[in-house]
Amino acid sequence: MIQVQPFANLGRFRNDWLNARFHFSFGDYRDPTRMGAGALRVWNDDEIAAGTGFDPHPHRDMEIVTYVREGAITHKDSLGNEGRTEAGDVQVMHAGTGIVHAEYNKETTATRLFQIWIIPGKRGAQPGWGTRQFPRQGGGLVALADGRDVADGSALPLNADAAVLAATLEKGQSVTHALPPGRVAYLVPSTGSVTVNGTKVNTRDGATITGEDILTITADETAEVVLVDVLG
Repeated sequence: MIQVQPFANLGRFRNDWLNARFHFSFGDYRDPTRMGAGALRVWNDDEIAAGTGFDPHPHRDMEIVTYVREGAITHKDSLGNEGRTEAGDVQVMHAGTGIVHAEYNKETTATRLFQIWIIPGKRGAQPGWGTRQFPRQGGGLVALADGRDVADGSALPLNADAAVLAATLEKGQSVTHALPPGRVAYLVPSTGSVTVNGTKVNTRDGATITGEDILTITADETAEVVLVDVLG
């Protein structure tokens, strides 16, 4: 089963520096039918104005993945980590027993990103942070962050039985992804549009996928796709 949430129907928040869309309930946006997909709890689509950002604030017991679509984001946390993640790349923060961090757009243009929160497999993990580049060879799904048993160590680790994967596809190109029983996939085209097992998913729409053994993702146009695979 594939359920598509059109971008136009996502939750909204806007102030003088942040323009956000919420795939699931977040902050003051509450929809009891949109509380997550399995262990995936949050998927925010944020546009952050130049020279602004999120001041220091705490998190705990959550795996927070940031995929930068345009621009760059600069991270600084209470563990002494600091780094800049550019468009197309990904960072992971393990909130664990507690961490305070800030995220700023220090660029001269707006930064656009997906922020993805995944419930960890157990509480009280060691907090931490890391970042990596997204290798764009094209043609296949690349694991950017991975905590599944099949993880090969090439992706950033996650303290959850989950993976964040991405692919860059040319028009007409397809990629497949196996979805074992008991798992849920959530797919968002960052750019372009795709067809997943016969269902069209447009730019920045969200598709919740269950009960499909194999996903065949075909690009209707040049597209970049982000997919989260989690326990249901």
